[in-house]
Amino acid sequence: MPRPTKQQIDDEILEAAALLFARHGFRETSIQRIANSVGYSKTGLLHRFPTKEALQAAVIERCVEQIRETGSGVTELPAGPERDRIVVAHIAELAVGSPGIVALLLSSLLSEPESDMGCALESIGESIAAAFGDDPHADVTRALRVTAALGAVAVASVTLRDQITPDATALLAEIGFDALGH
Repeated sequence: MPRPTKQQIDDEILEAAALLFARHGFRETSIQRIANSVGYSKTGLLHRFPTKEALQAAVIERCVEQIRETGSGVTELPAGPERDRIVVAHIAELAVGSPGIVALLLSSLLSEPESDMGCALESIGESIAAAFGDDPHADVTRALRVTAALGAVAVASVTLRDQITPDATALLAEIGFDALGH
């Protein structure tokens, strides 16, 4: 069996850290807890990410990058059902492949701005709003529906991660899209 590449190891660490940050918050997630979850030593993890803050920044950057990639494919479409369907489908694919990133994405919508993760996660929320073509403060009903759609996808993908196969991604996307009320 070939050894994992540096990128594969970093991806595994970032995914695990995202899930733990989403579940426990930044302050309550130790480097040791992250190292244990991926089966690396604390020293080995710190060799790749020298501080917890560097790891947090890398996780946030990865999440924002993935959401921006989702949004970049729909920028020419006006806000509405077609754009929403594409964005939710991409987020469902992301949820199946990276449930930790999606859990962090959801926590970005729920965190208090002044919390330990709130400021860092604000950029994720802005990227989500841009992907959907929304101003999240303009319409409370729309903000609730987008949050419900993301919540449905995130909770289902994290809770049922061992049961959701790539074949079920389309169904997961439909469930999220239904929450938008189109």
